[in-house]
Amino acid sequence: MNIGQAAEATGVSAKRIRYYEQVGLLEPPQRSDAGYRVYEARDLHTLHFIQRARRLGFSLAQVSELLALWHDQGRSSGQVKAVAMKHIDELHSKIDELQSMVDTLTHLAKRCDGGDRPDCPILSELQRSES
Repeated sequence: MNIGQAAEATGVSAKRIRYYEQVGLLEPPQRSDAGYRVYEARDLHTLHFIQRARRLGFSLAQVSELLALWHDQGRSSGQVKAVAMKHIDELHSKIDELQSMVDTLTHLAKRCDGGDRPDCPILSELQRSES
């Protein structure tokens, strides 16, 4: 199947498929006599794997690591779990950062009367220097 068909079958855009090939997540496919990419079922499985991992927030480096583990029949599930647990820790850190942002903005928004006056604690906080 060509790249357009692979894109349609997986929900991954043709541009993204080419990018995944460029960064080494997807093996370069065979080429037709006319030079067009020809994708096989294994390529579609890999694209689905990448897409699912990306939806779970794994970085490209982590996806690469997971792909290597997926293809390594000698791997232990502990190796895979370690990658997942590290990612979970990173997600918790991001959640904490986002919650802090929400708390700060909520506090500032409550202090802002939202009226016609130009005084605004939100802008005052944004302009404050971090000395």
